[in-house]
Amino acid sequence: MIKRALVSVTDKTGIVDFCKTLNDDFGVEILSTGGTATVLAGAGIPVTPVEEITGFPEMMDGRVKTLHPKVHGALLARRDNPAHMEAAAQNNIQTIDMVVANLYAFEAAVAQAKAAEIGAGEACASEEEVIEHIDIGGPSMLRSAAKNFASVTVVTCPDSYDDILTELREHAGATTLETRKKLAREAFTLTARYDAAIADYFVRQDASLNSEGSNEDSDICIDLTKIQELRYGENPHQSARFYAYLGDNSHTLAAARQLQGKELSYNNILDTDAAWSAVRELTDPSCVIVKHTNPCGAATDSDIAAAYHKAWQGDPLSAFGGIIAANRTITTAVVEAIFANKQFVEVLIAPDFEPAALELLSQKPNMRVLKTGGVNPPGGRCSLRSVEGGVLVQDEDTAQENSDSFVVAGGISLAEVDVVMDDLVFAWRICKSIKSNAIVLAKDLQMRGMGAGQPNRVNSARIAIEQANREFTTCEEQPVGAREISDTDVLDTVELIETAGSVHCVAASDAFIPFPDTVEVLAAAGTKAIIQPGGSIRDAEVLAAADKAGIAMVFTATRHFRH
Repeated sequence: MIKRALVSVTDKTGIVDFCKTLNDDFGVEILSTGGTATVLAGAGIPVTPVEEITGFPEMMDGRVKTLHPKVHGALLARRDNPAHMEAAAQNNIQTIDMVVANLYAFEAAVAQAKAAEIGAGEACASEEEVIEHIDIGGPSMLRSAAKNFASVTVVTCPDSYDDILTELREHAGATTLETRKKLAREAFTLTARYDAAIADYFVRQDASLNSEGSNEDSDICIDLTKIQELRYGENPHQSARFYAYLGDNSHTLAAARQLQGKELSYNNILDTDAAWSAVRELTDPSCVIVKHTNPCGAATDSDIAAAYHKAWQGDPLSAFGGIIAANRTITTAVVEAIFANKQFVEVLIAPDFEPAALELLSQKPNMRVLKTGGVNPPGGRCSLRSVEGGVLVQDEDTAQENSDSFVVAGGISLAEVDVVMDDLVFAWRICKSIKSNAIVLAKDLQMRGMGAGQPNRVNSARIAIEQANREFTTCEEQPVGAREISDTDVLDTVELIETAGSVHCVAASDAFIPFPDTVEVLAAAGTKAIIQPGGSIRDAEVLAAADKAGIAMVFTATRHFRH
């Protein structure tokens, strides 16, 4: 039976009603600290300040208030151990049966400090304020109470209050062992995540002092919370869940608000992440369409609707059933273009949507519509991938190199072939988002063809050329649940898309071109310029082949494999 409860909460949601019911209905004595005690006393609830129990006042700006044997002895004493109970009696320690506590808002303070770094937000936290938001007494109380779950009920979340009161009514003022064990698990999970967030803060602080932006000697703490139980994984026989990093997730896929549509699947999330990551690489109004994690359409234009239409035109067949990502607000013109193209869309993700655009989209209730609220610059986060028995961790890749550092390495200038650097940079940034070995053909800030994931670069080039030279027909949208249209299907022709072709395109290669044969294949298709990292031991042969074919060659000195 619960006779005494220690209450010390940062989140005071529902705490007055909870404590009032504990006191009025079950006669529970309420012990409390600082601001919480003030709130409860102000509501007319009898409260015993903790300093009356410990004999010591709160001190050091509140850093020390519950760190005392009369608190932790009261929580940790085993009721079934006579020696424990005798020690408690000898030291005038009265047991505490319930702890209600949540922790200082450390992660909110970190988010404010990050805002200060970029000059955003108001009342931004300094490093000193961040440190003061590291809770010591709260986690200590939670851990003591949770360790002794055999006798102590530990409550960390206001959402639990009603259920706990219901159980107290059903069990004459007591909680069940099953409930106490469940609540203990929640408490240890909370403190583990809290400590992980603090450790991550210090790791990031160290990394910020490292000129390479890394922290090679540090262990890492992964701070995750489950946000969605998925129907299944990549295949129906695989179970799956979606977890988010705790902390500042502004403008990320994990924090995106789903405005309409069916539940996201595992594959939807992977594809949407690929699309959102790709479009973040582009600064002007841009649209990327992804199928099976590879961009199949991508374009930049002065207007987001034009960017979408150009992206779709690049490969309307593959775009059917794809994921669309835009780095600007979705307008009614974009939605009208999607409908006019009769494109079946699995997911549409963008920073925002015009109200009229959302009204139009409601005509397709199964289309998943995600709003991120903004666009983060690429990079700045860690990428994790599991392998058997471990995890690989690396900095996120980004293709935001300054084009001023790119070198025209061969004997042919861009002016000689009438190519602008903007087209090459566009192709280069899109190429980075395609599975290696990757070749992209582009013209007028539009991807015209791509080859992805081939064991050799020549085949990727051939596929990109074949794709650029194809003629596509659009097809009537199939009903939900219909199978995906393939190349061999008979399509309901709506309009013939005139092929742009590979002639006069520029090409991008995600890694160095190892032999002249890739250049020769691209040259035969009319490619005018190639952008690649360079660095092959056969660079001289590759450059000679480019000069012979009249192709300008640009070296970036940076590889962008995407395995």
